[in-house]
Amino acid sequence: MTTTRGKLLLELRDYLLILRRNWIAIVALTLVGLMVGFLTSMLIRPTYSAETQLFVATQNSGSVQDLQTGSTFIQARVSSYVKTATTPTVLQPVIDTLGLVDTPQQLASRVSASSDLKTVLITISVEDDSPVQAAAIAQGVANSLIKAVDYLETPTTGGTSPVRVSVVSPATAPTIPSAPNTKINLALGLIVGLALGVAAALLRTTLDTRVRSERDLTQITDAPVLGGIAFDPDATKDPLVNATAMHSQRAESFRQLRTNLQFAHVSHKSKTVLVTSSLPGEGKSTTATNLAIAMAESGQSVALIDADLRRPMVATYLGLESHAGLTTALIGQADVQELMQPWGTNELHVLTSGRIPPNPSELLGSAEMKQLILRLEQAFDSVIIDAPPLLPVTDAAVLAQQVGGVVLVVGCHTAKKPQVEKAIATLELVDADVLGVVLNRLPIKGPDAYSYSYYGAVANAQVTKQPARRSRLADPIAGPTDEDAFDEILHGRTSRRGA
Repeated sequence: MTTTRGKLLLELRDYLLILRRNWIAIVALTLVGLMVGFLTSMLIRPTYSAETQLFVATQNSGSVQDLQTGSTFIQARVSSYVKTATTPTVLQPVIDTLGLVDTPQQLASRVSASSDLKTVLITISVEDDSPVQAAAIAQGVANSLIKAVDYLETPTTGGTSPVRVSVVSPATAPTIPSAPNTKINLALGLIVGLALGVAAALLRTTLDTRVRSERDLTQITDAPVLGGIAFDPDATKDPLVNATAMHSQRAESFRQLRTNLQFAHVSHKSKTVLVTSSLPGEGKSTTATNLAIAMAESGQSVALIDADLRRPMVATYLGLESHAGLTTALIGQADVQELMQPWGTNELHVLTSGRIPPNPSELLGSAEMKQLILRLEQAFDSVIIDAPPLLPVTDAAVLAQQVGGVVLVVGCHTAKKPQVEKAIATLELVDADVLGVVLNRLPIKGPDAYSYSYYGAVANAQVTKQPARRSRLADPIAGPTDEDAFDEILHGRTSRRGA
């Protein structure tokens, strides 16, 4: 019972979320419905309805038994009189008397007659554009029906008709039109517009396969969500978190991601984490770079490798030399020690992509790449690799087999559910260990807003951008300090840990 109630509440929340996402379309269509109802009432020509009521009785008066017999006879005949009211026998005299241009069939469409069950009352109603003419036609039909009944019920042998029809409620000209009914039209417009809005919202949600929130992501994969990066319109100009406020929402998001990743990676022997995405443009390079910066800020020694050998971006973000790097080391032109570039004031060293090769997949899947990763794992606390997206090329899938874990970056409102499913399936096909998913560019407003709270935030605290420390590779004139520091990290860290 608890499970059923939980599913019901979940479905209710899902529907409410759909309404919140599409409230503008729902309100717009509702207003359109109201407008249509209003215009319909204004454009339709007013129609007036006039009524008259007849009473049917027997002519003779006798004993109580005779009266009861006559009443039963009359009730049986009333239904026939109702049908007679719209026949040419009744309507043609009305047309002739009032000088109407309608035929009996046309007039019959505007005349209706009815009677309540077990009564001898006949109600005649007429609709017309003119209230006076509606009343005149209704009265004319009543008078013509009285004559027709008297003629039809008169015995052929002579004598008087046993039935007497009398007008008990004469027709009067109405003052208010019966149609259009503005209130009803507005109510119908409101209901129809609201229904169309809700239907459009449901249809749009069904056809829209974009990942909008963590709820959408949990529907397509069991991989844990390691964190969410809030959308920042200034991230295009300043992609690095240390270029923004110290306690900004985006900076706090990367700190939370760092902490969650440490827990997700705690049982792994490998220190290398591969960061990739389904398609380009989801923010994997900025996520990998800022994650490496956040790890270095926590006191770890971090190696950041730009393994996107097709569209490298790390060097651009950090302002480092990109002509010599990973490809230079893999083909043996230089040692990785000479290619690592320190950045910032913490122990963050970056291996840029180097020159773009013609065979990226072969280089990333080579034994040299595996040895390079093992060597960096011995020298650093963490190794972060920015890999190409999974679906366009096979580079990331090849590289995922040589690392300890993979983090998949999903761009909200950019990635589609089938694409994320295919990316996860690609990683599972090569037996990659998916540590979790990072939702990037989460909206900070609206139904899918991403928010967090933390203690002691300083709204106006600013941090100046840390200048990059240039290594000997980037600046041949630089002294031996950077190289000596890296040599100490690369060759001496393992011995110090043993001590």
